[in-house]
Amino acid sequence: MALTAAQATRVMGANDKIQVAIIGLGGRGTAHVSTYMTITNDATVTALCDVNQAALERAQATVQKATQHTPKGYADLREVFADKNVDAVSMPLPNHWHALATIWACQAGKDVYVEKPACYNIFEGTKMIEAARKYQRMVQIGSQGRSSPNRQRAVQLLHEGVIGKLYMARGLCFNRRKSIGHMEDAPVPPGLDWDKFLGPAPMRPYNELRFKYNWHWFWDTGNGDIGNQGPHQLDIAHWGLGKPGLPKAVYSHGGKYAYKDDQETANTQLAIYDFGDAEMVFEVRGVLTGSEGGISNSNASHTVGDLFYGSEGWMAMSQSGFQVYKGDQGEKVMDEATGGRGGDGGNAPHFLNFLKAVRSRNYKDLNADVEIGVLAADLAHLANISYRLGRKLAFDPKTLTFPGDAEANRMLTRPQYRAPYIVPEKV
Repeated sequence: MALTAAQATRVMGANDKIQVAIIGLGGRGTAHVSTYMTITNDATVTALCDVNQAALERAQATVQKATQHTPKGYADLREVFADKNVDAVSMPLPNHWHALATIWACQAGKDVYVEKPACYNIFEGTKMIEAARKYQRMVQIGSQGRSSPNRQRAVQLLHEGVIGKLYMARGLCFNRRKSIGHMEDAPVPPGLDWDKFLGPAPMRPYNELRFKYNWHWFWDTGNGDIGNQGPHQLDIAHWGLGKPGLPKAVYSHGGKYAYKDDQETANTQLAIYDFGDAEMVFEVRGVLTGSEGGISNSNASHTVGDLFYGSEGWMAMSQSGFQVYKGDQGEKVMDEATGGRGGDGGNAPHFLNFLKAVRSRNYKDLNADVEIGVLAADLAHLANISYRLGRKLAFDPKTLTFPGDAEANRMLTRPQYRAPYIVPEKV
């Protein structure tokens, strides 16, 4: 595969369409398909892949209806990586597949767009970065906020001192999540390859709650909402705060409150990150709650965004725009709504930025290069390790370890990967 990587890069002209395969055709995969259908001057969907035959056939029908062309269909992503007609892969996969799929794709000479969180654990993130650099692949993480002109302007203003010296950034994930209830194990549905879906995760009996969206709430395959919605707002908070690297300490506390169901991850969680002269705070509330800072994306139970605090005032930032408040009276001095400066833009600007880098062969053209995405994911992982251990943790950003803490260091990776789906030490 290493030889293939060097041989597989097609030299593209400015007008060449990039041949893209979409791997993972669930809810987020549907968004990938629809987005690529809007940027057909830049890319062609040449292949589709899913372990669920019904999802694959639905996506093929969607593309065929829009383009009068039926993409190749695959049930195994390794066959996609071997397809010489594929230039790049777009992978809205479950968290536990992100790293291994990215590494395999890089080794096969494919450029990669993979959804957030970049990685399922901290070890996996280091291997993704190594693979991207070794095989000179473009790896864009699905942190779409990085390609939003609105957020770009807001962060620029923060760095220019619009509210003075920053001392705190807060990320809010008040995402209403109803109870998932309880379901018994059941036979694997026809057309679903359960082994391939689980991949690097431990083998378990099929259960509908561990499939589709609810895999987010089980530790085998997901990272809770701090690792689901969280990396978007964690990334913006860290970007706006302007602090390099990871914190020197983290403390997270919370629990699963109000519900009695099969969910394993927290539905209420608070994380505090110590950067020395400034701190980040992130909060998850999945149960009914109110809004804060004037941020309300659709209703009071869906408050997702970031708040920044400085020596001269504060800023609220969300998908709908940003506002700046100054002085002891909190006077609003700036209010820019999405749309005024190009808007949030949804997925398309981020996909187009990825395709630009595929052509330029310069990973610095990426708005959310793998290193940026891994850092945001690692912030979620640090919080989850502290939460699961129930204590504050000192952290060394240089070694990516918890000094003198064997218990915490064991949680930097899985206890064991399931063959043949093993994230390798050597990529």
